[in-house]
Amino acid sequence: MNKTALYLLGGVGLLAFVFLTLWGARFVYHRYVLNSDSVVLKQAPSTEGINILFLHHSIGESIWNGGMARWFKDYNRNSRTDYQIVEQNFPKRDPYGWKNYPFDYWNIWVNNEGTEAFKSEPTLEMITQEYEVVVWKHCAPVSGILEETGEPDIASESKTIKNYKLQYDALKAKMLQFPDCDFIVWTGAAIVENGIPPDMAARSRSFFEWVRDEWDQPGDNIFLWDFFELETEGGSGLKLEYAVGELNSHPNNNFSRKTAPLICQRIVDVIEGRGDTL
Repeated sequence: MNKTALYLLGGVGLLAFVFLTLWGARFVYHRYVLNSDSVVLKQAPSTEGINILFLHHSIGESIWNGGMARWFKDYNRNSRTDYQIVEQNFPKRDPYGWKNYPFDYWNIWVNNEGTEAFKSEPTLEMITQEYEVVVWKHCAPVSGILEETGEPDIASESKTIKNYKLQYDALKAKMLQFPDCDFIVWTGAAIVENGIPPDMAARSRSFFEWVRDEWDQPGDNIFLWDFFELETEGGSGLKLEYAVGELNSHPNNNFSRKTAPLICQRIVDVIEGRGDTL
């Protein structure tokens, strides 16, 4: 075989190697994404410290990206603590669906309670075996509360105050069954003030004020973080200067960076026994 043929053969071999390498990397990445997206519950990282699970969707991701992981890393170094925080989408897009409203928490944790996952989502029986602190929240559509049209129904997905209250009361009773786990509940994310009618804004404020002032009680293992008030500052919705856009209810980077340390400090205050005093 002459040198030209050898060069051509070597070139073909090199191209094949590059193609297979890239294809293999794509397969590994694709498999990793599928596997990470299909994990029912991420494993807690610490065997001796306090493990914290943060359940969220896109608004929670914005706050997470505002520096939550770095905050805990710095706090642990400076305070010689071992508080390990893990974030996870809940519920996932598939198979349950991208919905994290009061009905959905009730449906997974109360209506389908037990030691087995429901539609690939972890129950509280599963979560509390791994984590000592659970932080959970809703995304902005939770504030799209409708007028009452009939009798309340705990098993209804209709976003009404009466349905929400039934679901929250059942969730509270469920969380109280796990006294060794602390739960930190965010008051709901607000819809941007340009995008919510006044009557709907009034209903959302009424519900989350009820959550803060009546539903939450001192002396138990359930604590609040008033995210709704931080976003609205007493107004009708998410303030425009805190939003990604005039009709986009996601918090912008500046607000997320400003807010991330606040939820982190709230978590630490709960862990260290100051949850009802601060």
